[in-house]
Amino acid sequence: QHPDIAIIDNVLHFKAQGHGAKGDNIYEFQIDFLEPVEPKPVCRVTQRQLNITVQKKESNWWERLTKQEKRPLFLAPDFDRWLDESDAEMELKEKEEEKINKMKIESRVPKDPFKHLKKGYLVMYNLVQFLGFSWIFVNMTVRLFILGKDSFYDTFHTIADMMYFCQTLALMEIMNSLIGLVRSPLIPAVVQVFGRNFILFVVLGSLEEMQSKPVVFFIFYFWSIIELFRYPYYMLSCIGIEWKPLTWLRYTTWIPLYPLGGLAEAVCIIQSIPIFSETGKYSLGLPNPLNVTIQFSFLLQIYLIALFLGVFVNFRHLYKQRKQHLGPKKRKMK
Repeated sequence: QHPDIAIIDNVLHFKAQGHGAKGDNIYEFQIDFLEPVEPKPVCRVTQRQLNITVQKKESNWWERLTKQEKRPLFLAPDFDRWLDESDAEMELKEKEEEKINKMKIESRVPKDPFKHLKKGYLVMYNLVQFLGFSWIFVNMTVRLFILGKDSFYDTFHTIADMMYFCQTLALMEIMNSLIGLVRSPLIPAVVQVFGRNFILFVVLGSLEEMQSKPVVFFIFYFWSIIELFRYPYYMLSCIGIEWKPLTWLRYTTWIPLYPLGGLAEAVCIIQSIPIFSETGKYSLGLPNPLNVTIQFSFLLQIYLIALFLGVFVNFRHLYKQRKQHLGPKKRKMK
């Protein structure tokens, strides 16, 4: 307890209260080093022992530790940490060989000449998508504050062009995953992109009766909020930057928004089924003698089941990613 440690004129002075051979007493010693050492030792006290680290001024090998040739009786080497000159040379040689082998392996791996071009493309893609969905979100939010519920009914006519652009561009995400440009799995990307584009182009885009319904507002709003965090997260990842608040938002906001978005899409499908049944749009009439017509509304009912399966697939995929990025870090075994 209460160690007093100092190096004065190349001599280590130690004094402390402790329990040893002489019982509870003050113990002290001095070590006069053979060659110059740094005057500021580093001391660490634990319940079991006290460690003092003294640094040499010059990195060379000493014949012995102290000036006096005869080793002090209280001094003994710790052979678990002992290193002689031959051991050090062997250790240095192994490190050099490991470094050379690593360089050889890296030299065998062909360098991608288009690496910077691919990275630039991914940054620009995510930036354009972020700006597009930001415009949608801000526009819808401003209109909601100004017009209130009235903004629900003309959402499609004011936002559809930008949403068409963003969702058409989103097809590139499937291509990026397909050619290995990004490491994200293909199936979740296909489910999300084709699911959204089916709602946007087939259900909303082809039925004027659906375009003025309030459900359009909620579909577009949920889609845009999710992408406000997803695209900037990917954009920063492309250049090796991780911002922890953004990472948390990217892997947390989907928890309420994905089910809500899936529910809004399901409501949209349910509302469109009677319209497709009445108009017969996209229905397929088989030739005689069968004289059978496959109603598109029936296919929508099947799609409704597939919609919830798709939400489950994406939910499971994002949950795994969330555990990977935000879960407790595994401790490395020593």
